Amino acid sequence: MAPATQTSRRFEVHAPGPRGVSSPNRELRERAYAVARRVTDPEMPMLTLEDLGVLREVAVGPSGSVTVTITPTYSGCPAMATMRDDLVRTLGESGLQATVRVSLSPAWSSDWITEAGRAALRAHGLSAPGPAPRRAGPVPLALHPRRREIDCPRCGSSHVELTSEFGATSCKALYRCTSCLEPFEHVKEI
Repeated sequence: MAPATQTSRRFEVHAPGPRGVSSPNRELRERAYAVARRVTDPEMPMLTLEDLGVLREVAVGPSGSVTVTITPTYSGCPAMATMRDDLVRTLGESGLQATVRVSLSPAWSSDWITEAGRAALRAHGLSAPGPAPRRAGPVPLALHPRRREIDCPRCGSSHVELTSEFGATSCKALYRCTSCLEPFEHVKEI
């Protein structure tokens, strides 16, 4: 079984053991990773935590203890407690006792959403984020809405207008397509 890895923008979620060496911890890590990667985001259940890019690492200690590392989409994300509880419950149902560690560095980026995750967002009527802004140094505070080049996920038109910078969650904005007149949510570039 080939190890599952994230794209180059993220660090490796599942590191294999030494080549040709079969170890109980390696098999346990593969089993734990296979379970953890299927847990879904509580706010956007069409995405797994892996597809959202918040699943950072699944590790097994020498004693066989499983530790899962996740990164919030933004500081103060209210879904983190539910993600943690879902991971612990799901791993527990598979006979794996786990702890969940939260890592704030490096900070999550919407660029970490996988292509499968972006396709799932579009399939569920949400506009997937474009490339995250690249900045060096302090981040300027802008009080006006950010101009985004997005298309309607329903009809594909680029004729859209912002209706609210915040949707049901802080990481989404509300838009309306002026072609098909349908409202939709856009996952923000972070």
